[in-house]
Amino acid sequence: MADELPESAPPGIDTSTPTFARVYDYFLGGKDNFAADREVADMVMQLVPEAPVVAQGNRVAIGRAVAYMAGELGIDQFVDIGSGLPTSSNVHQFARSANPDARVVYVDNDPIVLAHGRALLTEQGVATFIQGDLYDPEKIFNDPALTGLIDLGRPVGLILAAIIHHVPDERDPAAVVGALHPFLPAGSHVILTHLHDSGDDPRVEEAKKILQSGLGGSYFRHSSQIEGFMEGLTILEPGVANVTEWRPNGPKGPLEHPLHAQMVAVMGRKD
Repeated sequence: MADELPESAPPGIDTSTPTFARVYDYFLGGKDNFAADREVADMVMQLVPEAPVVAQGNRVAIGRAVAYMAGELGIDQFVDIGSGLPTSSNVHQFARSANPDARVVYVDNDPIVLAHGRALLTEQGVATFIQGDLYDPEKIFNDPALTGLIDLGRPVGLILAAIIHHVPDERDPAAVVGALHPFLPAGSHVILTHLHDSGDDPRVEEAKKILQSGLGGSYFRHSSQIEGFMEGLTILEPGVANVTEWRPNGPKGPLEHPLHAQMVAVMGRKD
């Protein structure tokens, strides 16, 4: 498959080092990835051929969460931190299908993601893409492109999709999430998805080692730890749940594939 895809990138971009955004893109069937990314992804899939279903399940959960916030909760503005590469289903499409007035700011620190996002997702008055780092929330929320589109005096839907599991324990993931809270008005909601240490599949142990060595850190954590990352927020039902079982404001769905237990979702509200 690697030979079928072009190895071109904007000048100055290092394509020899894999990134999770591009590995994730590969798992979703995208073409914005390079040999180093595919090498890591293929190593994982040699152990766990069904690995892409985790990425796909994560995307479905995000779509469900955003539609719920935009439709039932009436939230019409979203900030997606660590958004990753554009796919066939993006946050502003999920949101605007439920609320035609919804607006989205995408945030990422990967230059390739930024280039593609600005080219494909920017839409005047609807969506914009800014460069930002999860560890510097003040810069994100003070960016003129964000404040020009998002009214920080009204509730915001904050999306932390498959990003906090890249924060090592020594950087205190709960504190990283908590540092975002002061920028969110009351009534804002946060959806967080995270790799889950379910202990259900022994093959996953080897996959963890590949991800951690190849991508510089992807941490599978227990649901109790992940729940702790939402400290300071009111966790909504059904709490921390596998991505296909997680349903806001309703009965949980089925566990569609055993590997969906390796990714969980949780939503919290700032009161």
